[in-house]
Amino acid sequence: MNFLVTGGAGFIGFHVCERLLQMGHAVWVIDDLNPFYDPALKQENLNALQALGKPFTFVRGDITYSPVVSRLFDKVRFAQIIHLAARAGVRPSLAEPALYQRVNVEGTVKLLEAARQHKVKKITIASSSSVYGVNSKVPFSEDDPIFSAISPYAASKLACEALGHVYHHVYGMDVVMLRLFTVYGPRQRPDLAIRKFTKMIGEGTPIPVYGDGSTARDYTYVSDIVEGIISVTQKEFGYQIFNLGESQTVKLAYLIALLEQALGKKAVIDRLPVQPGDVPITFANIGKARSLLGYSPGIKIEQGIPLFVDWFRKAGNR
Repeated sequence: MNFLVTGGAGFIGFHVCERLLQMGHAVWVIDDLNPFYDPALKQENLNALQALGKPFTFVRGDITYSPVVSRLFDKVRFAQIIHLAARAGVRPSLAEPALYQRVNVEGTVKLLEAARQHKVKKITIASSSSVYGVNSKVPFSEDDPIFSAISPYAASKLACEALGHVYHHVYGMDVVMLRLFTVYGPRQRPDLAIRKFTKMIGEGTPIPVYGDGSTARDYTYVSDIVEGIISVTQKEFGYQIFNLGESQTVKLAYLIALLEQALGKKAVIDRLPVQPGDVPITFANIGKARSLLGYSPGIKIEQGIPLFVDWFRKAGNR
């Protein structure tokens, strides 16, 4: 089966592509290798995928530029699309809200339109737990009202979910939105807390802690996320939204303690005010994904952090 994975040079994209190739599918990746973080890390991911010796093709391009997308769809008949490309991160979106809307919203609608025109019926799109905003009800369920986004990034993902529903309702496309909860693991982006803290603790550099350490996240190991994504590709759903998380909240202070234990070194804390756009807690209700996808995350944070630290050391502490 021919798969297109947008953003396939990135963290989650790499692991999804690797799994698809191992399953015997042919994979095309479109990624612009933008400098949001060091493009050399993305190139390392691409090199590792190409080294597998499987049917893998990389196209460098911007999904917001229609001719690039059109040329790719004219050349290849795709069975499915997994759309992971996006400008990511709550805090960076506060500085560049227009960029986040252009890439995330305009990019998604151009991809949906190309899929419609070329009769690609199924598309799986990465959304985010950030769409829940400051949700007073925990754990977060897919049918919770979500009209209180508190960052441009969250707003852009809400818009993508609405577009997905439109393309299902009007054009009959099979669209699944996946609300991902704080994914971590090997090849994690360097700007994300676990990788950033691991590097800084190892170097003895103070780590920035916003607030008192009581904020909590539903950290989810990347292999569990990949299992959820792959399961979505196995059948049609019409239009569905699924939470993919660990369904376990971890306070920031405990996360730091786990990193200290795995690294054998105490962290130096730089306490800072709570940042605009940050939510106090994320917590996934994964009952729907368990029921309809057979989703069953297996790696708890106490296991996942040592696995990540071991990879980080082997990767050269970068």
